[in-house]
Amino acid sequence: MIERYSRDVMKKIWTDENKYQKWLDIEIAACEAWNKLGEIPDKSLENIKKKANFSVNRILEIEKEVKHDVIAFLTCVAEYVGEDSRFIHKGLTSSDVLDTSFSLLLKEAGNILLNDLELFKSTIKERAFEHKYTVMIGRSHGIHAEPITFGFKLAVWYEETKRNIERLKKAIDVISVGKISGAVGTFANVPPQIEEYVCKKLGLKPASVSTQIIQRDRYAEFFTTLGIIASSFEKFAVEIRHLQRTEVLEAEEFFSKGQKGSSAMPHKRNPILSENVTGLARLVRGYSIPAMENIALWHERDISHSSVERVIAPDSTIALDFLINRFNGVLKNLIVYPENMEKNLNLTGGLIYSQRVLLALTEKGATREEAYKIVQRNAMKVWQEKKDFFKELKNDLELKKYLSDDELKELFDINYHLKNIDFIFNRVFND
Repeated sequence: MIERYSRDVMKKIWTDENKYQKWLDIEIAACEAWNKLGEIPDKSLENIKKKANFSVNRILEIEKEVKHDVIAFLTCVAEYVGEDSRFIHKGLTSSDVLDTSFSLLLKEAGNILLNDLELFKSTIKERAFEHKYTVMIGRSHGIHAEPITFGFKLAVWYEETKRNIERLKKAIDVISVGKISGAVGTFANVPPQIEEYVCKKLGLKPASVSTQIIQRDRYAEFFTTLGIIASSFEKFAVEIRHLQRTEVLEAEEFFSKGQKGSSAMPHKRNPILSENVTGLARLVRGYSIPAMENIALWHERDISHSSVERVIAPDSTIALDFLINRFNGVLKNLIVYPENMEKNLNLTGGLIYSQRVLLALTEKGATREEAYKIVQRNAMKVWQEKKDFFKELKNDLELKKYLSDDELKELFDINYHLKNIDFIFNRVFND
C-alpha cells in the first residue's frame, strides 16, 4: 500500500493539471509584484486573482492551432479573466514561467524521494541491529575472505544511504531557483524586484544570473544525483541476488503463498524484485546522460533541452520513487538464513583464518615472506585436496618452531573477527 500511495503522489506532480497550476501561480505572483510597483491597478489585480483559471482540454485545443504551449495557456487564462488579462505575463518570456515551474516540480519530486530514502534508512537500521551478530563470510572477488556479520553488511548500506540523502538535499537546493528576468535575462522589460518577489513567494531563490533560461548544469546535477542513488540500489539488489543463489542461499526474497516463479519449472523461487530494481536503476542512470547533454545550448538558449526534460523528469523521478519503495519492501521482508551462512562460512575448512596465522607467525619472529610461504602451502592443500586447514598447520614442522598447538587453536576463534562490530555500529548509527 505504501508503494502504491507513493507512486500515485509522484505521478500527480507531473500531471498537466499540476504543471499549469504552477504556471498560473507564477503569473499571479508576478502580477502581485507589478501591483506593488504601481504598474497594475488594485482592481485589475483583484479581478485577475478572482477569475484566473484554466482548462487543460481548452489549452490543448488552442495549442493545436498556435503550436506554442505557453501562448495557448495564456490565451486560455485570458478567456477567464477578460480585459485585465493584458497585465498577465507583463515583461515575461516563456522560459520565465517554464523554468521557474520546472524548479518547483523538481523540488516537489525531490522531497518525495527524500522521504522515500528516510523510510528506507529506517528499514536498514532495523534489520542491521536484528542481524548485528549474524555471522557470515565476507567475500572479495566473489571468493571467501574473512568473517563479517550480515548486520555489518547492512551498516555499509546505511552509511551509503545517508550520503545519498545528503547528495539529494544538495541537489534539491541547487535546482530550487527561479528566474523572472525576461527574454535574454537582462531584466530589460521586467525589473529584478519582480523576480525577487515571485521567487520568495514560491519558496525559491532567484538565479544570480540567467540567460533566457536557468542554466542546465543545475538540473544535470539533480539528475546525475538520481543516477547515483539508483546505482546504490542496484548495488544492494545485486547483493541480494547473489545471496539468493541456490548454492549460496544466505538470504532470499519473501515468496508469498500462491506465488509462481516459472511457467515451466514449478520449483523456482526467483529474486524478481531485486532484478526489477537492477533494471530500473539502469534506466534512471541512463537519464543522467541527456541531462548533461542539455548543458550545452546555443548562445542564450535554444529549445533542444525541452523535449528531453519532458521525458526524463517524470520518468526518472517516478521510476526512482518506485524503485526505492520496491526495494524497501524487499529488505523489510527479506528472509535471512543464519544456518546457511554458518555452513558456507565453514566451506573452506578454516582457510578464513589464514591472515591471523600469518600475522601470528610474524609476531613470533618469522619474516613475512617465510610466514606467507608456510601458510600458503598449507592453504593450497586445503583448496586442492579438501583437507582441514587447522590440522595441516598443526602438522607443519616449520610452523611448530613458532607456534604451539594451543596458540594455533586460539587463532581459529570466530569472535576475534567480531570484536569491533560494536565500535563500527556506534560510529555508523550515530544519528
